[in-house]
Amino acid sequence: MRKTFTCIILLSLSLYGCKDKAQQLPFMQMEVGEKVMDGKTVKDTVFRTIPPFRLLNQDSAVVTENDFKGCIYVADFFFTSCPTICPTMHRNLLKVYNKYLGNPQVKLASHTIDVKYDTPSRMKAYAAKLGVKGTQWEYLWGSRDEIYALAERNYLVSAQEDKAAPGGFIHQGYLVLVDKEKRIRGFYDGTQDKEVQQLMLDMDILLASYSQK
Repeated sequence: MRKTFTCIILLSLSLYGCKDKAQQLPFMQMEVGEKVMDGKTVKDTVFRTIPPFRLLNQDSAVVTENDFKGCIYVADFFFTSCPTICPTMHRNLLKVYNKYLGNPQVKLASHTIDVKYDTPSRMKAYAAKLGVKGTQWEYLWGSRDEIYALAERNYLVSAQEDKAAPGGFIHQGYLVLVDKEKRIRGFYDGTQDKEVQQLMLDMDILLASYSQK
């Protein structure tokens, strides 16, 4: 099931006029405020973006938002010992990785929510088992507070520890599409092949929108 929010506003018509709505993606987080122009108070649209971050990847190298500059990317939250949805999510995400392998405008970012167990070296072994090489697909580690804040406040994905849950964690299996300006453009259920196929179609649309500028 595709994720929905009451705060989502589709901007296709207002931003693109008479262009083909099917070829434009919505912005998933925005706020409408007010500002004063020429002495008049007018509505002002502000797009929420993914904030700066500083994490470690599977090579124990520091990764920041600058490593995603000029890229669209797909983000998710997982843990390597997950016995439920993560294996399916990452088999599906591997399809995305293989399709865009070598494309400098596309990256993937998988954040571990098991920061005690999932050291960078453990994530590197996990990536190798999937057949992932290099850093086009980043496996990211940070403090518990950093990762959980990114998940719930910024990517809007639920993640929490729960000793009663399989593997000790509860989290959503969403893949989050982020554009080059760090704005969220879509949510997709990573356990559903149909949703992952739609993700790749939307990534093509997003990439094409930059080539037209």
